[in-house]
This record gives sequence, structure tokens and C-alpha cells, in this order.
Amino acid sequence: MGYWGYYPPYVSVSEKRAKAAKKLKQLKKKNPDIKPVLLEGTAIAKTWWGKSWNRNLESYADYSNRIGRGRSYVRHGAVLDLQINSGKVESLVQGTRSKPYSVSIKIKGVNKKIWQEIKAACEGKLESLQELLAGKFPKALGEIFTTQGKGLFPSPKEIDFSCSCPDWAYMCKHVAATLYGIGARLDDEPGLFFKLRKVKMKDLVAQAVEDKTRKLLKKAKKKTTRVISESDVADVFGIDMEETVAKSKKKAKVRKRTSKKKKSLTSVTKKVKGKAATKKKAKKAVPKKAKPKKKAKSPFDTVIGIVRRSRKGVNVARIREKTGFDDKQIRTYIYKAKRQGKIKNKSRGVYLSSNKKLA
Repeated sequence: MGYWGYYPPYVSVSEKRAKAAKKLKQLKKKNPDIKPVLLEGTAIAKTWWGKSWNRNLESYADYSNRIGRGRSYVRHGAVLDLQINSGKVESLVQGTRSKPYSVSIKIKGVNKKIWQEIKAACEGKLESLQELLAGKFPKALGEIFTTQGKGLFPSPKEIDFSCSCPDWAYMCKHVAATLYGIGARLDDEPGLFFKLRKVKMKDLVAQAVEDKTRKLLKKAKKKTTRVISESDVADVFGIDMEETVAKSKKKAKVRKRTSKKKKSLTSVTKKVKGKAATKKKAKKAVPKKAKPKKKAKSPFDTVIGIVRRSRKGVNVARIREKTGFDDKQIRTYIYKAKRQGKIKNKSRGVYLSSNKKLA
């Protein structure tokens, strides 16, 4: 029954959808940032967070008889705008009148003591934020999250709401549609749940990672049986590990020394070769002065030389003995030298240098 026994005229679902779509188009022109709740199919929520949100609301007796009033509204797109912030949700829901109704819902944050207990329960059970948001965690952890009054999801006493519609009911269909719209929105953005409940989802994963790190460090200190010891290696291969290590060290030292010596010898050799090459180049660059060749004495000079070296004088016979020239040849040279003033007669047939005094 409607207000004061008045029954509103029946409106089909298709007409409701068309009316909501038309109003949404008008609102987007004024405010492009509005976020409508548009469902694909008949299911309001498909993921763990969305389904758990709706189940939690339906599990309370205060809501079970009233929240269902909003299912048809959210399904035909009546929630034209839904904004989820820290501890507060605001929405615009299309009703029977042309102007949408404004809905405001305030939700308290998670109790600090409960949050500490939940963080402790998550130790070592969460691998990453991706798994948390995807709802991929142990079933026991999911039960802790959804426990009435002690979990993450709010109870009716933690929820306060209001609507601009004239309906006097405790929970009008516009508020119910908004609450279902939150479940639908969590399908796309599960992180908004933690924002709404004023807690940091990173705390749950950080606690789990810290606990896992501690366990890994403890395991690292223990010797694993999968690592073969030195003594086992010696038994398997029949070798003395210490001797082998010592020999390898000695060989390494000898190699280092040898390589150092080779390097030093190589550098010295290069230096010596470099100097030698430089000297050779220098020698090639500065040619030696050729020694003048001694001219062979002419027979004339030979005869004159014999005469000059003789202190007491020399005759033709003596000159012939020393030179092997014939007498005629010797007399010709003496005659020539006398005319040049180089020799003179000491006595008849005896000759000496003209610059020597006669005895």
C-alpha cells in the first residue's frame, strides 16, 4: 500500500531503465565525474569482497526485511552516482520523481582492538596485496574477516544513513539501493572497502611479509641436508679436500709469480729492443764519413822519396835495388826532380834531397 492508502501507478522495468538512463545523460553533461552503478547481468556482485559485503548486510535481522527493497533499483541503473570516501558514502538515486534523491551513509571505522587482532591473525597467511584484493586467501582468514561484530564488515549499529525522499520507513529503497551499490562497486575497486573502514590494507600484507621474512631467516641459519658437505665430497670422489685446496692455492701462487716474471722480462726486453732500434735508427740517420783512400805513389814520387830519405845520398844502382825500375827510367825521374829543385848531386852519380846540406 502507498502513502495514505494511495497506490502509485505501475511502471515497468524497461521504463525505469529508460528514465534512469535519460537522467544519467543529463547529469553527465553537468558533471562528467559522476560514477553510476551499472551492472552487467542480474548478479549484483561477483567477487569475494562484493558478495561478502551484501551477505553481511543481509545477515542482520534489522536489515534482512528492508534491504531487499533496493535490489530492483540497483539492477535497473537507478543509482546514478556513488562516491565512496573515508567513513562516508554519498549517492544520487533515481526514484518516481524527475529529480534524483540524495542519500548519505556514514560508516564507522574498524575498532582499533579488532584491527590489531585481525592483523595478528593474518601473520604468515597473505602473500601480496593482489591476493588480498582478489579474495585469494585461506578460508579461515575469510571467516575472521566476516565474523559479526569482530570482523572487518560493519554491523547496523556502525551504520547511519539519511535520504532526501519523503518515505518514513527506517530504511528506504534508495538507501537500500545505495548499500547494494557499494557491494557492486567493490567488484571493480575492492581497495575502497579499506578506505571506507578507515584502515590500511597494506598493514595486513606487511605483517604477513615480516613474519615470512623472519621464518626465512631462521631457515637460512639451519644447515639443510640437501647441501653436500666437504667430507662427503671427499668420500664420493676419493680426494683429500685440504690437500686439493692447498695444491690449488700453491699453483695459483706459482702462476701469479710466473706471470709477474714474464711481464717484467717482457717489459725489459721491450725496453732493450726499443733502445737498440733507436740506436740503429740513429746510426742510419747519421752516415759515417768515408775514409779517404791512399793514392798509390807514382814511380816518380817513389824515386824522389828514396832520395829524400837517404842522409848520405843514394845512387842509381841503390834505387834500382829498392824499386826494380831500370836505370834509364830512374835517370829520367832524377833529371826531372833536379830541374824542379827537389834533389841535387852530392857528388858525381850520388843524389840527395835539395833541402839537406851536403856533407
